[in-house]
Amino acid sequence: MPTPRLLLVAACALIDADNRILLTERPAGKSLAGLWEFPGGKVEAGETPEETLIRELREEIGVETKADCLAPLTFASHTYEDFHLLMPLYVCRRFEGIARGLEGQQIKWVRAADLRAYPMPPADLPLIPFLVDLL
Repeated sequence: MPTPRLLLVAACALIDADNRILLTERPAGKSLAGLWEFPGGKVEAGETPEETLIRELREEIGVETKADCLAPLTFASHTYEDFHLLMPLYVCRRFEGIARGLEGQQIKWVRAADLRAYPMPPADLPLIPFLVDLL
């Protein structure tokens, strides 16, 4: 059986002043539509995961941050049907702007203890205990 292609995706647990974590809903028409996830995206050629998050946070939810505000917390490694996902999860508490769904997606600020109440992609689920322990 061939090894599925490796996909590197960076994700961010954006944490507000009330220790809530931002979740975004995957929009209709995309794979895993309707599931909730941490903002982020595919690491493009020539980008570091931190550069990806700075770009994606600006494009997806309209907030600005810097590389030194992104702290690596853990990672997910999950095989989907046609690819293997490797996803570092960063924590960010310092950012500017008000988060809003710039691509039509819903967003919610959620307490760590309530994350399991939101349906999430399989790769995201093992990340929850690390956030619960952190907060």
